[in-house]
Amino acid sequence: MENYPKVTVLDHPIIQHKVALLRDKNLPCGSFRQLVHEISMLEGYEALRGLPTELRPVSTPIADTEQPHIVARNICFVPILRAGLGMADGLSSLLPEARFGHIGLYRDEVTHEPHEYYCKLPNNLSELQVYLVDPMLATGGSAIDAVRMLREHGAKKISFLCIIAAPEGVNAFVEKCPDIPLYICALDERLNENAYIVPGLGDAGDRIFGTQK
Repeated sequence: MENYPKVTVLDHPIIQHKVALLRDKNLPCGSFRQLVHEISMLEGYEALRGLPTELRPVSTPIADTEQPHIVARNICFVPILRAGLGMADGLSSLLPEARFGHIGLYRDEVTHEPHEYYCKLPNNLSELQVYLVDPMLATGGSAIDAVRMLREHGAKKISFLCIIAAPEGVNAFVEKCPDIPLYICALDERLNENAYIVPGLGDAGDRIFGTQK
């Protein structure tokens, strides 16, 4: 997005294809969960592009050499519960040795405001590159609140990854967190009167865990 240099909308055709499949209301729970896993891996590949590496010795069958390695212990994935767990699984496939934190927020069905119910984060958060993840960026309230909580616990380097976003959520997030890189797989049309993204995909948490009413 030209006006938001910290916002990246990923336009790779494979990501767009998988997001289109994800929207189908008839998609079985297991297939939905698998697609979230795959999309998160693809998004992580792009979002983690700038990670620093260090040279470490490696012995190949031919010779001794030094090759670049990511210092995974300096990376922390933080899903916003509960839907963010689906994305965290995909990201951990890229870097199994990365650290994890968890933030629990629920949305008031009347006010649409986020409320905290859980927070468990590494003690040395200030030393880590933190990737906050949640499939949906609707009003932006949960993401903004989660960033506040991360900063209160000392986080200095934060990026936010989501799959689908509404313009209202992007605007709110950029206004409150202008310094944080935001990665989006699909920027949708708008929010409806119930603060759901249109066309969206419904409630990501319910679809990941099979708890639709």
